[in-house]
Amino acid sequence: MPQTKPYQPLLLRLLHSINAILIIGALITGFLVYDSWDGRFGSLGITRVNRDLIDIHGTFGFFISFVALPIFLIYCWNAGRQRLIQASTFKQLGNVRKPAWWYALQQVINTLVLLAALFSVISGKFQDENWLPQGELNHIAYYIHLIAWVVIVIALLMHLLMSAKVGGFPLLLSMLDITYRPNDSPRLWRQKIVNWFQKK
Repeated sequence: MPQTKPYQPLLLRLLHSINAILIIGALITGFLVYDSWDGRFGSLGITRVNRDLIDIHGTFGFFISFVALPIFLIYCWNAGRQRLIQASTFKQLGNVRKPAWWYALQQVINTLVLLAALFSVISGKFQDENWLPQGELNHIAYYIHLIAWVVIVIALLMHLLMSAKVGGFPLLLSMLDITYRPNDSPRLWRQKIVNWFQKK
């Protein structure tokens, strides 16, 4: 029988897509900054020294830090909490290779992605945009931000692989669907958000 495509809340798809685009943009520009100004740990040599790359990377970081990620975290904490680590997650991890184990592992990976994004954002706030142009490459904060770049890349790859494992291509494609159900209309978002905070 063909797999049915699961339904994902429209707000989840929207916030997920915005964060994905911004984070991927930050990853690409972050690598280009490293490739042009540093390259000590391996380089493709595809970019020239360009101060604008630092500014572009910082712009992505700004929108992730102060707009997209905070809103997404609020959503995840209120409406998407079941997709993150639960009290039962670690117990389910004992059921190795069973469906519950894969689902629990996905919860761990989803949580790891959010933590990796926070790690990248926080470490980025300690950067000085003048370090690289001045050849100051040995700041601890800069090394931490490089590590954060590697962590977020690994976390995103694991997120994609685990989502494909748990739900297959139907799950991946469901995040790109632009249709929504009547009870998921944007007109109802305001009341849903109010209800989230009233439950506190």
